[in-house]
Amino acid sequence: MSAAASSPSGRGKPTDPRTAAVLVVDDDPEVRAALVDGLAVEGYEVRVAGDGLAALGAIAAAPPDAIVLDLAMPVMDGLAVCRRLRGLGDRTPVLVLTARDRISERVAGLDAGADDYLVKPFALDELLARLRALLRRAAPVGALDENVSGVLSFADLTVDPQSRTGMRGGRRMEFTRTEFALLEVFLRHPGQVLPRELIQELVWGTEFASDSNSLAVYIGYLRRKLEAEGAPRLVHTVHGIGYELGER
Repeated sequence: MSAAASSPSGRGKPTDPRTAAVLVVDDDPEVRAALVDGLAVEGYEVRVAGDGLAALGAIAAAPPDAIVLDLAMPVMDGLAVCRRLRGLGDRTPVLVLTARDRISERVAGLDAGADDYLVKPFALDELLARLRALLRRAAPVGALDENVSGVLSFADLTVDPQSRTGMRGGRRMEFTRTEFALLEVFLRHPGQVLPRELIQELVWGTEFASDSNSLAVYIGYLRRKLEAEGAPRLVHTVHGIGYELGER
């Protein structure tokens, strides 16, 4: 089922919000209808699926540029869909929707391979802003910033921009798009105190409200991976200002 004429869209191609194809996966018909209307008005090509299994079929038939995915669904839930896609090497941006505002729920979605999350009920404007941010970061590796060449490193941390993976203390880490975008900001400005507002704009764009807690949440996710097994902290809080990448 589609809210607009669908055509296959290659994974990893440059995307324009005016023409990007978005797959909405939710078992609630009212939520699907509302998202179809809201996304179509913004110029997106919208496709829908009512459960995880149907979503996998739709993705195989015509790969979308981004996926808006509910976590709690019958037949196959959103976590299983994410794991299946990432296991197949599919890097399509995924924005998960969850009705539970628990840290464990968010972490489970991100660990399964989701790129960002949004708690229900949500404002359509925020969903659109997050979707635009994901699409901006979904350019193919060859279309990334020209300064991105080879491995980025700081102290005992090395990060490969192409695979969005890192190594620290012999541990291999995988980062979601948002986590990598945030980490890349720090790696390109080592030892600099970066204001929260600047980081937020670089990672999410100007659409996000300055009082959003997304930055603090993702700093927590990033630290959780970087500091596993007791590794020293690299991303430090500078109270009243923002954050700094440094050794202390």
